[in-house]
Amino acid sequence: MQLPDITSHSNVDFQSPLKWVGMEKIALPLKLAQTHVDVHLNTKADVFVSLDSDAKGIHMSRLYLLLNQQLAKQSLTSQRVSEFMEAVLASQKGLSKGAKLVLQFDLPQLKPALLSDNAGYNAYPVVLTITKQQSLTINLKADIAYSSTCPCSAALSRQLLSEAVDKQFSDEHIDKASLLNWLASEQGSIATPHSQRSYAYVNVTFSSEKLPDISGFITVCEQAIGTPVQTAVKREDEQAFAALNAKNLLFCEDAARRLKQCFETMPGIADYQFKVEHQESLHGHNAVVYESKY
Repeated sequence: MQLPDITSHSNVDFQSPLKWVGMEKIALPLKLAQTHVDVHLNTKADVFVSLDSDAKGIHMSRLYLLLNQQLAKQSLTSQRVSEFMEAVLASQKGLSKGAKLVLQFDLPQLKPALLSDNAGYNAYPVVLTITKQQSLTINLKADIAYSSTCPCSAALSRQLLSEAVDKQFSDEHIDKASLLNWLASEQGSIATPHSQRSYAYVNVTFSSEKLPDISGFITVCEQAIGTPVQTAVKREDEQAFAALNAKNLLFCEDAARRLKQCFETMPGIADYQFKVEHQESLHGHNAVVYESKY
């Protein structure tokens, strides 16, 4: 029995092309190739095509079926993505000139401790968008957490400590052992600079049609800022982290300039924009910077 297909035969109210038509938030298990290992991901996929003809609608179910046939449980590679996009366009029989695939997932990344022989995982929210028109365009959004210690607060804390030492040790000659014991005691905790968990929300478009090394990209961003959040932490790691923050005192402007320099010198970046957000522990509001290439 021939079933009706009203998308092909019904009249269109307004004969106008539509930019993107498709389906969102499709459950899609994937594997992502990382160094020496494939990471298993539970992604949410959006898949769209342009509607460039006067047909009433697209063949939507074909998008869903192709997604499962060609990508589900497979390793995400540049070749596989390219073949999928070509298949999506072919499935629409001339209705579409463009296709788009959006993958949302948390990328787990193993992070060693700073000093101890421990490690743990950080999860990075990622959105990977691949658009096929004349060529493939690949865009990556990632949320990267880091720590920031306020330079102003650090300077004020140092001043209070200096004043306390001057008051505590009024003699012209200070006994070194007495000074060290005092500094190591609770009396030596005069003031501490405020620190906060901070975030870089990055949005980068690559100049290549090849899929990027997402883990490597995130690591480069973390290295540029200098104070990534930790996973497994023993006392020696916590102390090393405190020292790392002291060497990298950061206003939000400082973190933004480090990221900007990173993107300006990183090969293969066609465009970028980002937001840096320091979730203040001093205020009830946040300090932020927005920056873009153009």
